[in-house]
Amino acid sequence: MNFYNNMHPYYCGIDLHVRILYVCILNHAGNTLVHKEIPANPEKLQKILEPYIGNIVIGVECMHCWYWVSDFCYEIGVNFILGHALYMKAIHGGKVKNDRIDSYKIANLIRGGNFPLAYVYPKEMRAMKVGIFRSRCFIFTR
Repeated sequence: MNFYNNMHPYYCGIDLHVRILYVCILNHAGNTLVHKEIPANPEKLQKILEPYIGNIVIGVECMHCWYWVSDFCYEIGVNFILGHALYMKAIHGGKVKNDRIDSYKIANLIRGGNFPLAYVYPKEMRAMKVGIFRSRCFIFTR
């Protein structure tokens, strides 16, 4: 398992859902600078990230709706990393779990060098990946 361990002045963890994002931004010392819920909207996210662009890395847990955040980060020139969902669950599993805590834990995993990486498929390859997956499902369901 590979972990992200590059240093940055700011670290952003996003707990991602279809309609909402919970955003947590930590500085290098671990102080919380931003911790809020916003609609899943690129303009709202850019407004929060604007003071940190060029000095921040954004991490999300791999789930069904990470693509737009990855593409958005690429467009505005922000580092984006994708967390392996299974390994993240093992690392930061706990009794108390909610969006606010999860976004903080994601940001803290990045800051501490313990963020387990998943592969970020480039936009051009995503259609091919889905096509391969569908053809395999077709073969197995015959």
